[in-house]
Amino acid sequence: MGILLNESIQQITEQLQNWRRDFHHFAESGWFEFRTATIVADELHRLGYSLKMGKEVIKAEARMGLPSEQALQEQEQRAIKQGALVEWLPHFSGGFTGIVATLDTGKPGSTLAFRVDMDALDLNEDQTHIHRPYAEGFSSCNAHMMHACGHDGHTAIGLGLAHILKKHQSQLTGKIKLIFQPAEEGTRGAKSMVEAGVVDDVDFFIAIHLGLSVPQGELVCGCDNFLATTKIDVTYRGVSAHSGAKPEEGKNALLAAAQAALGLHAIPRHSEGSSRINVGVLQAGIGRNVIPDYALMKIETRGKTNEINEFIYHQTLSIIEGAAKMQSVEYEIKLMGAAQSSLPSPVWVDFIYQQTQKNTPELSSVVKSLQQPAGSEDATYFMERVKANGGQATYLIFGTELSAGHHNERFDFDENVMKTAVKTLATIALHLPDFETT
Repeated sequence: MGILLNESIQQITEQLQNWRRDFHHFAESGWFEFRTATIVADELHRLGYSLKMGKEVIKAEARMGLPSEQALQEQEQRAIKQGALVEWLPHFSGGFTGIVATLDTGKPGSTLAFRVDMDALDLNEDQTHIHRPYAEGFSSCNAHMMHACGHDGHTAIGLGLAHILKKHQSQLTGKIKLIFQPAEEGTRGAKSMVEAGVVDDVDFFIAIHLGLSVPQGELVCGCDNFLATTKIDVTYRGVSAHSGAKPEEGKNALLAAAQAALGLHAIPRHSEGSSRINVGVLQAGIGRNVIPDYALMKIETRGKTNEINEFIYHQTLSIIEGAAKMQSVEYEIKLMGAAQSSLPSPVWVDFIYQQTQKNTPELSSVVKSLQQPAGSEDATYFMERVKANGGQATYLIFGTELSAGHHNERFDFDENVMKTAVKTLATIALHLPDFETT
């Protein structure tokens, strides 16, 4: 099995790079993945996968951080100009840019799901010759959109895995789902797919990521350091007035936001685990002689557990309300993103650890857990739903050399990690019957 698998992966190695570089060049940020989704859908359809797309796999009211309707329309037109396959676009129009591809082997067995994300960041890519994507002609052509976290590689891995699984279908059992998720950045997209029921029939679940400070060639079988998070936008609305002639007639939204920002950063940390609060954006005011009637704050909370995050979040709500009362202004809170904490399933992690140690010599080392903090990830929604339904779930990290840290304008990775990831995931799928019979 190993020799044939290696030969199959060698045959798609160049294509993995081509896919990755194409997605990198035409980077699309969250809910704008129109071109990417059409290319993914077309490839999966040609391979013979059963597809569900758009509103079939995304619950509209559960989407978070959704751009304006005008922005969605503009970006859809941009995608058409950049080569989106128009026959697939109706499925994704309006920002419903998710895909679930199912391979039914026709043989009894469990349902195994793999999740990859497709979106870029709202970031301008470095355009100098010291940055390899620019020097080799595949840096992003879209302003304020860049694959600076490796999701272009994740999407390519998902397509590569689809090819390998289809080729080796006779050796598989049960059903395999490939979930291509939009809007992971800002933890905005997974919840809407979970609420659409895409993993309600899943027995085993795996999400993946490249990098995350894991050394080159190392595999982490069960990342357990993701923090729960809530991301909100807060708008304060007051009354403008002349700051010299009639300041008493004004209601100062800027002061409310400033007082809230100071109060938020004074929230006590939690004794039972890591807790975070950050005001990342504060915008207010139009002139030095005008009482500001509008202020915008962008805030996130995080916690080691869902309970710790909820503690910080409820403190946040109280401070936002109190600051509004102090200045007699109105306020509005909009949920922009969220993720949970989630621990991998130990028995599932053990199985992956054993199989990868035996069957993937390309990996220099295999470890069960991650030591350093890993931020937040909305794949935790998938993990928690699968576990709640009696299934098992985990999150794999494939170590690779990076040219710069994640979310940096010079981010890039060693593309060889993609074929290692495809082989690892295919190996897990091919050996799943061994796990089911233990």
